[in-house]
Amino acid sequence: MLTWMIFTPLIGAALILLMPKKAEAAIKWVALGATVPPLIMAFQLFGSFDRTTPDMQLVQRVAWIPAFNIEYYVGVDGISITMILLTALLSTICIVASWNIDKAVKAYFPLFLLLDTAMMGVFCALDFFLFFVFWEVMLLPMYFLIGIWGGPRREYAAIKFFLYTMVGSVLMLVAMLALYFYNDPHTFDMLELARRAPTYSDNFQRFAWIALFIGFAIKIPAFPFHTWLPDAHVEAPTAISVILAGVLLKMGAYGILRINYAILPVGTLEFAYYFLVVLGVVNIIYGALCAMAQTDYKKLIAYSSISHMGYVMFGMATFTQQGIDGAVLQMFNHGTVTAMLFLLVGVIYDRAHHREINGFGGLASIMPFYTGWTAFAFFAAMGLPGLSAFISEVLVLLGGWRYYPVLTVISAAAVVLTAGYMLWTMQRIYLGPANEKYLDLPDINMREVGMLVPLAIIVIILGVYPKPVLSLIDVSLTHLNETVLSAGQGPVASATGILSAR
Repeated sequence: MLTWMIFTPLIGAALILLMPKKAEAAIKWVALGATVPPLIMAFQLFGSFDRTTPDMQLVQRVAWIPAFNIEYYVGVDGISITMILLTALLSTICIVASWNIDKAVKAYFPLFLLLDTAMMGVFCALDFFLFFVFWEVMLLPMYFLIGIWGGPRREYAAIKFFLYTMVGSVLMLVAMLALYFYNDPHTFDMLELARRAPTYSDNFQRFAWIALFIGFAIKIPAFPFHTWLPDAHVEAPTAISVILAGVLLKMGAYGILRINYAILPVGTLEFAYYFLVVLGVVNIIYGALCAMAQTDYKKLIAYSSISHMGYVMFGMATFTQQGIDGAVLQMFNHGTVTAMLFLLVGVIYDRAHHREINGFGGLASIMPFYTGWTAFAFFAAMGLPGLSAFISEVLVLLGGWRYYPVLTVISAAAVVLTAGYMLWTMQRIYLGPANEKYLDLPDINMREVGMLVPLAIIVIILGVYPKPVLSLIDVSLTHLNETVLSAGQGPVASATGILSAR
């Protein structure tokens, strides 16, 4: 099933390349058809997954390059399935969001489907070499999707995104090769690399951990590696902004959990406070303050993403069940909520052809239905009780209180900043007297509502009853957390000793 899930979009891309260039409508339907089967399979996986074991499930293993012990090796645990479900859902929605694309249609949709395949592959790969290949394959389609179909400064944004990500990839490649040659017999098997973790020296763990962390931190994006994100978001078309915020940012945190935590637990325990907790809090506060200063609607949402991903970093490094569960739940919830926000920004941009916040005013009287959807998404982003982000942020803060009470209070205070810039934006765009220039703007249409409905349902369900996702990730994260904490009994001081000393 996993192989079909990964490569069905690629089959769709190949079919589109065989179609005539003028068959634009058919190309769009084929692209949509290529994303629906992975979505159905993701829901089947969600329903059939054995939640009582941390072991990898649906494992497929085939020799790929035997001379170097490189394998096509895929499998999933609870963390992977959560991200796969998010990827499959957002990919389908983004194809619908791309329905208005009329420039080089035959190139756009195959590139998007190639990106979909690469994203699925990253979350399923258990061979480090295979993981790296899928990670790199994402770069090219994303570069072209921003560089060709983006805004006026699209080339600058695409090159900046490419260069930043390439720097991270080089560091990841160095760490991957170091792990491969450090072990004898050489292997890229991520589970085997994790089993051999007690044999790695402290200095080796430190070197590999930092190299991998920088590679993943660029993707999160963690301060100070975040500067590519606002430019990429502002210039990217709506669907690509949704994928960037909804899926690609999660890959950085996923990589840290899957590789840094599992394979380099000593390094994780030693560096987590400085590189995850402190930087996470900086992300939370800095992102919120920058969002407050923006006048571009899309840039504001981009900076809010930086702030919200800070909660993910903070929760991961609490080494408590609540904190780490909250971090992964926040990854999923941020993916759905921020997707709604970027889709809604896209709605107004399609009509007014600009995103200048101070250029609107009074849209609530012109587009009341659209304003209602925006208010819902804003309240979800603010973490209002009853909506999904509230649960995940509270879990992160509960987990953080045990070892970092001062930083937890600072992080909690950022909720006020978030409410401040969200409500201020609501006031400037939607309330007050209507701008006569936009009196004829049509309200949100049924296609646009159709993209928002599934996301809104998830936001409400998980806000009231988060157990479906928590039960999926809990056993896997408990095992991962215990792996890291047990490493503190060895070469470094005890885990509780290190954490209590902060």
